[in-house]
Amino acid sequence: MTHLKLVSHALCPYVQRAAITLTEKQVSFERIVVDLGNKPEWFRALSPLGKVPLLVVDDAVLFESAAICDYLDETIAPRLHPADPIRRAQHRAWIEFASSLLNDIWGFYIASDAAGFERKTADIATKFQRLEDELAHREGPYFSGADFSLVDAAFGPVFRYFDVFEQYIDPGFFDGKPNLQAWRRVLAARTSIREAVSPDYPKLLDIFLRNRGSYLSSLMKAAA
Repeated sequence: MTHLKLVSHALCPYVQRAAITLTEKQVSFERIVVDLGNKPEWFRALSPLGKVPLLVVDDAVLFESAAICDYLDETIAPRLHPADPIRRAQHRAWIEFASSLLNDIWGFYIASDAAGFERKTADIATKFQRLEDELAHREGPYFSGADFSLVDAAFGPVFRYFDVFEQYIDPGFFDGKPNLQAWRRVLAARTSIREAVSPDYPKLLDIFLRNRGSYLSSLMKAAA
């Protein structure tokens, strides 16, 4: 039997994608958490980019979440990508859109001043409006209708950030976006998405954000 090890970090959204996919496939796997601030030598030897996730498949090492999720989807049922090549390519493109949003979120929480914070707020708002427009043409509850897909696995970790952000600030990202709100709710309720992080994830993320020394950090401390 193939032994799967997911090398992880407690807060990494890309790790969550892989964990969600593994759970949806209903396969057992070992999860190993590393401290990226103090990377062990064995991890440096395995990871070409020095990043997580890694998926160790027996003696083979896979890196980059998209490659990992595609491998899992090609080898373990049920398939989470559409069978049609055009729709499958479109789904992969929307997963890249989710990655771009994660980059904006990173810029949002590391911005050192109000101007940078507002720029990233605008970037996120623009992408969320684009998503709302796309979802208006889809039936839901998931991105691909009734079927959970790898696009859903990519966006679950995106929305999870806002559960913590919204305890302190209200940028109005989801205002007037009923389709986006509904998708966010259904993803948050999905077992695979809930279990992709540890129970103390909100606390860990809260501490991480407060300690960034960023503009968001100052807003969080002021609101506490």
